[in-house]
Amino acid sequence: MRTIKFLLILAAAVAGFFLSLINGSVDISPAQVFGSAPMDETRRQILENIRLPRTIVAVLVGVNLSLSGAILQAVMKNPLADPHIIGISSGAGLFGIFAMMIFNDAGFLVTPAAFVGAMLAALMIYVLAWKDGIRPIRVILAGVAVSAFLGAGISALLIFAGDKVHGALMWMVGGLSARSWQHVEILLPYSIAGSLATFISARHLNILQLGDEVATGLGLRVNLVRSLLTATAAMLAASAVCVVGLLGFVGLIVPHTARLILGSDYRTLLPGSAALGAAVVTVSDTIARTVFAPTELPVGILMAMLGAPFFLYLLRREL
Repeated sequence: MRTIKFLLILAAAVAGFFLSLINGSVDISPAQVFGSAPMDETRRQILENIRLPRTIVAVLVGVNLSLSGAILQAVMKNPLADPHIIGISSGAGLFGIFAMMIFNDAGFLVTPAAFVGAMLAALMIYVLAWKDGIRPIRVILAGVAVSAFLGAGISALLIFAGDKVHGALMWMVGGLSARSWQHVEILLPYSIAGSLATFISARHLNILQLGDEVATGLGLRVNLVRSLLTATAAMLAASAVCVVGLLGFVGLIVPHTARLILGSDYRTLLPGSAALGAAVVTVSDTIARTVFAPTELPVGILMAMLGAPFFLYLLRREL
């Protein structure tokens, strides 16, 4: 039964991918996408150079943020953990914007800089939340405070040097407009490396759920594993933030939904979260750019409309 559920999630991801390619201001039929029907040069250019790279970026971002959220929820023992809510995305964004301002012609340096920011944000959260151990409620409160502080820094940078960072408003809310093959090239290596590291760590994540004492008794070096997994989550979130901006709530909604469908075994939860994340972001982006056409709604606004009530529901249930 679990295999069937996973295959259905995978089918939803594939369907979301093709829906994104087909729908837009110019309709392209499924037959044209598959090459079984003739297509004029205008549609070919739209498909190959606009919709296909944008859709691939949406898939990679959905995978990255979903896996990052799943890792953080396990490592921080907090079902409300999400790279956007607890400030990791804001740390990545602050350092990413700073790198954009300094290294205008060296875009490849933005993601490493964002990774440093994400790691520093995670460290700040740990330090602020630590008091005779980590408690979930302290993590979320510390994360909200860190997110607000770093968000203020981002706003200050955009005010004083907004002319050096194009598309700042779209970046703040999270959007996929004008994403190209260059963005795919930036994101793909981090997505592959982060996803492989996450899938390999599934057994460690399962052991961490047993508690630190039991995990230590089973021979797991808890602090080292937790640090490495946090670094992996930060890398995944930072790479996504660099390409699409502060896209929130994907890392919160998707792992929880996958857990309800597939259970808590991370060997199936992680690939299920990755596939579901790809489906959610591609479908949400398709809706955001077609429902109000010709005006394009940033996908981050739609995700916030879905994610905020979900967060309040989880917060009420946990407290």
